[in-house]
Amino acid sequence: MTAATHSPLFPPEFPQESGHGQIVAPPRDADAVLDGLDPEQREVATSLHGPVCVLAGAGTGKTRAITHRIAYGVRAGILQPGSVLAVTFTNRAAGEMRGRLRQLGAGGVQARTFHSAALRQLQFFWPKAVGGELPRLLDRKVQLVAEAAARCRIRLDRNELRDVTGEIEWAKVTQTVPADYPAAVAKSLREAPRDPAETGQIYGMYEQLKRDRSVIDFEDVLLLTVGILQDRHDIADQIRRQYQHFVVDEYQDVSPLQQRLLDLWLGDRESLCVVGDASQTIYSFTGATPDHLLNFRTRHPGATVVKLVRDYRSTPQVVHLANGLLNQARGRAAEHRLELVSQRGPGPEPVCTEYADEPTEAEGTARRIRDLIAAGVPAGEIAVLYRINAQSEVYEQALADAGVPYQLRGAERFFERQEVREAGAALRGAARFGGNDSLLDDVVELPAQVRAVLSTKGWTTEPPAGSGAVRDRWESLAALVRLAEDFVRARPEATLADLVAELDERAAAQHAPTVQGVTLASLHAAKGLEWDAVFLVGLAEGMMPITYAKTDEQIEEERRLLYVGVTRARSHLCLSWALSRAPGGRASRRPTRFLNGLRPGSTAAGARGTESGPGGAVERGSAARRKRRGPALCRVCGKTLTDAGEMKLMRCEDCPSDMDEALYERLRDWRAGQARSLGQPAYCVFTDKTLMAIAEAVPAAPGELASIAGVGARKLDRFGADVLAICAGEEGAEGGGED
Repeated sequence: MTAATHSPLFPPEFPQESGHGQIVAPPRDADAVLDGLDPEQREVATSLHGPVCVLAGAGTGKTRAITHRIAYGVRAGILQPGSVLAVTFTNRAAGEMRGRLRQLGAGGVQARTFHSAALRQLQFFWPKAVGGELPRLLDRKVQLVAEAAARCRIRLDRNELRDVTGEIEWAKVTQTVPADYPAAVAKSLREAPRDPAETGQIYGMYEQLKRDRSVIDFEDVLLLTVGILQDRHDIADQIRRQYQHFVVDEYQDVSPLQQRLLDLWLGDRESLCVVGDASQTIYSFTGATPDHLLNFRTRHPGATVVKLVRDYRSTPQVVHLANGLLNQARGRAAEHRLELVSQRGPGPEPVCTEYADEPTEAEGTARRIRDLIAAGVPAGEIAVLYRINAQSEVYEQALADAGVPYQLRGAERFFERQEVREAGAALRGAARFGGNDSLLDDVVELPAQVRAVLSTKGWTTEPPAGSGAVRDRWESLAALVRLAEDFVRARPEATLADLVAELDERAAAQHAPTVQGVTLASLHAAKGLEWDAVFLVGLAEGMMPITYAKTDEQIEEERRLLYVGVTRARSHLCLSWALSRAPGGRASRRPTRFLNGLRPGSTAAGARGTESGPGGAVERGSAARRKRRGPALCRVCGKTLTDAGEMKLMRCEDCPSDMDEALYERLRDWRAGQARSLGQPAYCVFTDKTLMAIAEAVPAAPGELASIAGVGARKLDRFGADVLAICAGEEGAEGGGED
């Protein structure tokens, strides 16, 4: 085994493992690193010289292949760990890569994001190249963009501000200066969110404000590093002596600016391995382009090209649908599509379901999820994926009404949460002074020790009632308890000190344990993740593809986005769409064109006849078979309601409420008691909006209560008698009923 060596230029790394807390001994030698690889993965791992291009389909084990490649080179003495730089696009992916390399005995390898690697180099070389200290890095550029717009006498609301900020980021990664921005937008056929001349003006003022205040932003990190390496050949040579072998993951997402930086790192050498899949290019709005991947063999004629098509993630049924999506694709990326071959046993057919309206679609999805959980699928292994974040609210409401816990992806990083930091400090103190802590007297097993320590920080055997900060804190601590249980299963002899060391390394790599709950996420946010069951919702024309996708290439990127969503599923896959947005609306929507020929009863473009798609028939949501209701109208002003929360209240948010405040408080007290009795969050009994609607309507009979959105037959049977009694002025029962 080659000893790990650290860079003389940068501080040493502390790699983080991947997986679910599993700790394994490193392979005994270089040949053992290759054990368990399939023939194509083995070819990747042993191709250590010259340029290598790995075309890796979804679920084919690309991270496994490239980490084993690096580890094999290190263990065989061909690569020095400190001379390898592996770059990817997220801290999570970099942390996973470091963890796997550590398990394989190649812990000294640098695995970073482009920005992280560039920032370290910029910090180190700035005094030598420019002099003085590196300018302060902006945490968030939005506030400065807002000020720039104000200086230009342009008013932007919050959404417009976000759009302009995104345009500035796109311009910078495509190396477009403010004066050239309008022309660049026109040339790229980009659908600018506002007048390009105005955006270019704001962009120019933003850059001026940064200069005046000696600050830089995220994109400047790459731009300045590129500038230094171009102008200072001595510094470029120093970095090239340090890093002699490069690996780039998710190469289809490289921007022109990142490619320029990679070229400068490489110099005239070709010790480069890139990994990507053109069919998963979904970030063109950030400047990403698959052209660098597709042109790799042109730029490097002697490159070794390996295709990974054995899909270890998804069942044959899911893979068949994924392949069908790409078979209809057009354009250059489609010419290089990979035909996946599932390596798993058969599973259930994907299910296509048509609903009358969006609330009914959300309710139907929540029911299916509840059934899956009852059948044994963990909530944390289920995801609801949608095209835009604005679609989440109706699913949050439906899951809450169904009593299903959920989590929105994109929240604060796990190890940055205050309760997690406090818990880590408490565990660290217990590990150090546990012999003198009466709390740990007679507590031998590691998970029991962790539970005892965290009980002082708010962890309890049962979750607290209600949602919000208290519930979030408990979920974080519960995740730490589960992590300890996983850790001791992998290392039965582990001590509390071992667990603390593990947590510290995970924190350094931002490798968080999973907080239990159904994941709600946009399709873009789901990239790189996977679940046992995936619900792809809102698959109607206008949302998939999105309305503003006009050009052929934009349409094809929407198809690739749906492909990414499909390939997140291991076993269960449900696809659904609604014929109208609101109850009683005109059923004018059509299912996405991307499912033509794949869903039952449809034909592919240009095809004749009918093909049987997933499941054999399109299911109809229960509401689709009922007599259609009229539009939901505000009972105060008569306006048509479309917002899910307003439809629940049957009035506009701004219209005056005639709610009985005392009744509302009695209902909240009753709900708290029910939640405690059932061991569930309060929103799983009734949401605040549903309680408000009850307190406004004051129902006197079961039929009146059932007509309130969010009640439904199940909750009417379970809680109806109590609620009606409270509305009648009687005392409601405090205990919880059983299903």
